[in-house]
Amino acid sequence: MSTKAELRKTYKTLRKNLSETQIDDLSLAIANQLLKMPIWDYSFYHIFLPIEAQKEVNTDYILNILSGKDKNILISKSNFETGAMTQFLLTDSTIIKKNHYNIPEPVDGIEISNDKIEVVFIPLLAFDKQGNRVGYGKGFYDRFLEECNPETIKIGLSFFKAETEITDTFESDVRLDYCVTPNNVYTF
Repeated sequence: MSTKAELRKTYKTLRKNLSETQIDDLSLAIANQLLKMPIWDYSFYHIFLPIEAQKEVNTDYILNILSGKDKNILISKSNFETGAMTQFLLTDSTIIKKNHYNIPEPVDGIEISNDKIEVVFIPLLAFDKQGNRVGYGKGFYDRFLEECNPETIKIGLSFFKAETEITDTFESDVRLDYCVTPNNVYTF
């Protein structure tokens, strides 16, 4: 049992110690786990582009799966004043630039409303056996997921296994439906 702050610290350190080769291998293993799941019959998928400096899951493998299945892929642009995320359709002409937090984002494009999104792949630092997650603490994903349909499938991606329990969760925290690690698919 740990608090979000403790877990943030622990998992940032664990990720910092991963080599680029490990990140690639683990990210590929996560994509292979996803292929076993019954989540590929939808149209609109939100995916995050990894912050390389934070050693996030490399989502290129998942992007390749989605492209191969001809899905609508949505990527977001964050507004740090309002805490909102705007979704844009990823197309061949989408220009992606890193913002001042080193987050790769679309410059502009075709905006898609959050209520159209059917599957969301979510970055996180840690998660527990109840489906609670720990992110960087800015609340972007909590606000965004609140605006999605209740039926939207929420899938966390993690290099590491579940914690027993995150002790300081809130009512407003949006829980995951699944969390996928290199070795497991957790269902909540």
